[in-house]
Amino acid sequence: MYLRVQRPLTLLLALAFLLCAVQGCGVNRFPTLDEQVKAAWSEVLNQYQRRADLIPNLVQTVKGYAHQEQLVLTQVVEARAKATQMQLPADVLSNPQAFHQFEQNQAALGGALGRLLAVSENYPNLKSNENFLALQSQLEGTENRIAVARRDYILAVREYNTALRSYPGRWVAAWFYPELKVRETFTIAEQAQQAPKVNF
Repeated sequence: MYLRVQRPLTLLLALAFLLCAVQGCGVNRFPTLDEQVKAAWSEVLNQYQRRADLIPNLVQTVKGYAHQEQLVLTQVVEARAKATQMQLPADVLSNPQAFHQFEQNQAALGGALGRLLAVSENYPNLKSNENFLALQSQLEGTENRIAVARRDYILAVREYNTALRSYPGRWVAAWFYPELKVRETFTIAEQAQQAPKVNF
């Protein structure tokens, strides 16, 4: 009778010890890090969508003042369409090609917006228009939010990728979460890496 009670108790204690040991290895850390990356990515997408939503109002306001700047307005509209119509695959965060295509589309939209705001410098009436000033302010705030969201995403990906690639996390992830893959992060465009040319 004593042996019958002792054996299940020993197995139960061994199982409890094994679970504590596995927990100590950080087995639950990977789902937590994965969710942090997903949340940070959602915020990046949210801020890009906010920017895309502001653009039609900004374009209409500028169009009323700058009829001859049709090329710049068309570029902004086309860049917005390209950025918002891209179908993101489910594995975009671990798919380098899709991730960088998304990044390029957003960079093109940012560049077109920059040109649009530069055009406004040629139109004093536009620069003093309340709607334009409000939209410009919202757009600047959104660009700041995008920068913060991208930074937070980069930090979350760095922590996740480091845990996934280093030991003993690499073994734990391979055993318990083989579906987890290294995530992509934002890069700097080649044009931005080149030093600006200054001519006097």
